[in-house]
Amino acid sequence: MSTATEAAPARSGTGYFERFGVTERILREVLAAAMSRGGDHADAFFQHRIESSLALEDGAVNRAHGSVELGVGVRVVKGDQTGYGYTEDLSLDSILDAARTAAAIADGPSRGGPAAFHVEPRRADRYPATPPGEDAGGGVAARLPLLEQVNARLMAADPSVRKVTVYLNDEQGAILVADSRGRIVEDVQPMTLLAASVLAERGGRREQNGYNVAGRAGFELWTADRIDRLVREAWARTAILFEAGQPPAGEMPVVLAAGSSGILLHEAIGHGMEADFNRKGISIYADRLGKPVAAPFVSIVDDGTVPGARGSIHVDDEGNAAGRTVLVENGVLASYLHDEISARHYGVAPTGNGRRESYRSPPLPRMRSTYMLPGPHRREEIIRSVKKGIYCQTFSNGQVQIGAGDFTFFVKNGWLIEDGRLTRPVKDVNLVGNGPRVLESVDMVSDDLEVDEGGWTCGKDGQSVPVSQGLPTVRVASMTVGGRG
Repeated sequence: MSTATEAAPARSGTGYFERFGVTERILREVLAAAMSRGGDHADAFFQHRIESSLALEDGAVNRAHGSVELGVGVRVVKGDQTGYGYTEDLSLDSILDAARTAAAIADGPSRGGPAAFHVEPRRADRYPATPPGEDAGGGVAARLPLLEQVNARLMAADPSVRKVTVYLNDEQGAILVADSRGRIVEDVQPMTLLAASVLAERGGRREQNGYNVAGRAGFELWTADRIDRLVREAWARTAILFEAGQPPAGEMPVVLAAGSSGILLHEAIGHGMEADFNRKGISIYADRLGKPVAAPFVSIVDDGTVPGARGSIHVDDEGNAAGRTVLVENGVLASYLHDEISARHYGVAPTGNGRRESYRSPPLPRMRSTYMLPGPHRREEIIRSVKKGIYCQTFSNGQVQIGAGDFTFFVKNGWLIEDGRLTRPVKDVNLVGNGPRVLESVDMVSDDLEVDEGGWTCGKDGQSVPVSQGLPTVRVASMTVGGRG
């Protein structure tokens, strides 16, 4: 599921950030200051990001927002400890102050900075390389007609539609990582998201739902096909709620639909495989490496290489190549998600999962696109195997205790399964369980993997990063379903 091109010839200099006065001389001085008290490793993370958003409600623009971020964070690592300083001022004196703040984590003889740098070439082409400020979308003049089109089509979808909200967010960013090993790594990272919410009323009863599409791309993502799908899904997911009721409560088989059901995999299982939780003994998976955690036909990966996916990256925020990490292979826990600190702790290579919200924060082990690989079954076969259960299609929120993996998830759209058939739509369903036990209880996996296209965002330690997730159709032998009675 990845694409790659031949590496471009290595270049020298600081590339995009030269326009802000960032030079190799400055990088050498900053990293020397960062290593002046004997840290094991230091890096400087430069970021420039331009973001804009536009929302349409009741047929009129009700909010518009734009922001520009520019700054640098300097990190020093000593053992398992991190010192960090950041600044929005890219003058040498200000960056040196941040470096000295970060260096205070260590207390030893200076190790000096790199004598020379090697500029890492861009080795993949997973999304467009449009630098910030080069807006191919034409600004608000081009974006407003898109929102007006989606609004008009949804208002005309059915006489019951009372209100439509359409939201568009665009982001163009560039990062540069320079470290004490002498590496310079640069990447440009676009992002766009379009969301539509529909409120409808029938017989005094109101229902609301929506759909969104996101990706690492610019305005060119909004093709006619994607807009058609957004409109179609936003209305269909709202309309079905008028026919839906709550299912019976209790323990029963649960079938997770392909695609967005991957939120359960991400939250209840994926976080437990982030290496910092395991290094600290918090995760239930801390002593499970090399041991069975699922059926032999279950494999799970975290992938930075899915072309255009919201969670894809060329490099992580420590400058390491973002590849495809196999977490569970044929039922056996094969790896954790590593940043530089955890990789050193476990004596393995970093997996390209060191991510941060911005230059204001140090990196942490974080997911990118997390999904289960296709299995040996078919969707129809899985549904036929259930005499009485629930088919879960879309989720709206949930809560997870990362250490133990206990969770509660709210299912917005689903179906009752009776005698091997989808019979009645259901809504407002709570799923209660434990992530590791649910993984052990997966007894059928279909061949219809879908990496969801929605605008998912993952929070951890106060930082949010964009992610993707996916799943084939999966049967869990038994889960607690909260419904009627």
